[in-house]
Amino acid sequence: MDSFTINEQAEQVHTQRRKDIIKNYPDVRELFGPYPLSALLIVGLVALQWIVAWLLCDQPWYVILPVAYLAGAVLNHALYVLMHEATHNLIFATPVLNKVAGLTCDFALIVPSAMSFRKYHLLHHQHLNKMTMDPDVVSRFEGRLIGHGPLRKSMWLALLSVSQALRPLKVPGQSLIDPWVLTNMVLQLGVSYGLWLYLGWGGLMYLLLSTFFALGLHPLGGRWIQEHYDIMGKRQETYSYYGPLNWVMFNMGFHNEHHDFPMVAWSRLPQLYRMAPEFYRSLFAYQSYTRLVLKFIFDREISPFSRWVRYDSRQPEISAR
Repeated sequence: MDSFTINEQAEQVHTQRRKDIIKNYPDVRELFGPYPLSALLIVGLVALQWIVAWLLCDQPWYVILPVAYLAGAVLNHALYVLMHEATHNLIFATPVLNKVAGLTCDFALIVPSAMSFRKYHLLHHQHLNKMTMDPDVVSRFEGRLIGHGPLRKSMWLALLSVSQALRPLKVPGQSLIDPWVLTNMVLQLGVSYGLWLYLGWGGLMYLLLSTFFALGLHPLGGRWIQEHYDIMGKRQETYSYYGPLNWVMFNMGFHNEHHDFPMVAWSRLPQLYRMAPEFYRSLFAYQSYTRLVLKFIFDREISPFSRWVRYDSRQPEISAR
């Protein structure tokens, strides 16, 4: 059925769970705050990607393509996670320095996305699963365009970077361009030009393909489905992943924990889980991204409408079905 499942609760479950955990475990506050070593990880990953791009700059496309899929996508996905940390001011105590950290991530991602992601991801947390105001929720047009068939769902996953870039257009009352977004674009244009001078088209192709695969049809792409889609019929607002790929994506699989406590840096999310196990072990969590991606693609009962959403004040005309 091409309609969302409606959650009648006005308040996010994460809000109450956060209050309950703080009440039962007041020491959880010790986990709050930035993790400055993430800045070194950003510099290291960007430098590593530039080195790989330099090594591949004179190679043919059939060499660049598999390296970008097998290695580059993993590195750029990690950079997107660190950009996410910067968005929540979890690298430095000063917001401006976190913005600079986010801008630095784009130096290997090539696509200038840090500042727009910052704006719309914070809306996602504020308006989680609200049909109009949460940019992560597909529009009805997009959902029906994708449908239930394996081919179109595969294409949607492969082109998820395009979908996410256009998704903010559905959120009313938001300016697409501001001084920081403009700075992001101009700075990245200059960096990309410098990379083209030294690495040529081959190096830029590697970096762009790495970003394309990091956000697309890749085992790590299971994260985009895992976080809020109801694939297994376990009615939750948010889902975690506790499989081995957390080692290469900085614990971003701990997504219930992150939404409960967005002030806890990636390095401390497993500690949060261990501190309050009775709150998390009862929730459904994924263990394999590959199985998740395959089920999403080939199960015709599943579509982009397979998620629990809630009304918001801008969507009074939609009825639950």
